[in-house]
Amino acid sequence: MDFALLIPITAFICTVAIIKIVVDSRLRRRLAETHASEDLIRAMLTADEHSRSLSALKWGIVLTVVGLAFGLIDALNLDGSDPATFGLLIGSAGLGMLGLHALASRKR
Repeated sequence: MDFALLIPITAFICTVAIIKIVVDSRLRRRLAETHASEDLIRAMLTADEHSRSLSALKWGIVLTVVGLAFGLIDALNLDGSDPATFGLLIGSAGLGMLGLHALASRKR
């Protein structure tokens, strides 16, 4: 694997994270400057906390299912060039997302 390819990918991910942090902080500062109602700020913070907990659950489910798919790929002796390998990985990620949706719908 060409590790030089990881540098622009990492730079892109870091740039996106920095932009998100800056935009979120500017929004919160504007809300503080405009003296937004306490109910609005409380609702936004509650929604943000709920979104973060769902994000952690989502990644936990998806990564677990993808890990199981890698185990299945190894058990079936599939190669990286086999189309079934890609199908298993993409399908398992999709199943993880559907599992998250089912869990989130049940919680409501």
